[in-house]
Amino acid sequence: MIVDVWMQHPTERFSQHSMFASLRRWTNADESAAVPGIDATIAAMDAGSVDVGLLSAWSQPNNAPLISNDEVAEWIAAHPDRFAGLACVDLDKPMQAVRELRRTVTELGFKGLRVVPWLWQAPPTDRRYYPLYAACVDLGVPFFTQVGHTGPLRPSETGRPIPYIDQVALDFPELSIVCGHIGYPWTEEMIAVARKHENVYIDTSAYTTRRLPSEIVDFMRTGTGNSKVLFGTNYPMIQPAHALDGLDQLDLSPEQQAAYLGGNACRLLDLQAN
Repeated sequence: MIVDVWMQHPTERFSQHSMFASLRRWTNADESAAVPGIDATIAAMDAGSVDVGLLSAWSQPNNAPLISNDEVAEWIAAHPDRFAGLACVDLDKPMQAVRELRRTVTELGFKGLRVVPWLWQAPPTDRRYYPLYAACVDLGVPFFTQVGHTGPLRPSETGRPIPYIDQVALDFPELSIVCGHIGYPWTEEMIAVARKHENVYIDTSAYTTRRLPSEIVDFMRTGTGNSKVLFGTNYPMIQPAHALDGLDQLDLSPEQQAAYLGGNACRLLDLQAN
């Protein structure tokens, strides 16, 4: 079973936002192209043999969400066997954010919360996150975030694994934290934090298999790393088939490959493995 832990089905608000100009340039995206329907995302998953995708909602400061929780819920309702949801919240409204997180988990069945720190220009140790961390622990769902530099046109400081993820894991040892985008150029720091903390994980979104740093691949082959790394694409920036090309060249054992592609995600998110 293959689970993609970082996908977003784009809305026009999301795909046309000015901060993603660098990503559109890198991927040669046609800015005038119409936003595809959800069937296009299903087709991309099928082309890469991805069974389940975690669709992220995206909030933004001072404006309507780029992808709302209710939009994600509608796509999941249309394809319940193919998608699960990750909630977004308004970090500037802490109590409203906690209530919305609870609603998405208890009423919509979402599997976790994702906050992208650079979007809010607030590192994960900012006090506005802490009620959300407590709510995630109480609800039994992971916190998903981004580590490393930012491809979008925003500052990268908030993506440092040390001190930020390290400190959050010390303050909330029961909180499962999934760190997307491998942490480059601080990848070794990210691996050190994942080794140190029982409930810290890494996902490989935004990197194709052929571009994975050797440090991550070596970590995946270890006893600790075998249970700590999850597959992700950052679709639609990277198509699943392209992300997985060259997988056999990683020299993972069948058990390591199965854990990476879906086993770790199924265990963490209580997904039913096929």
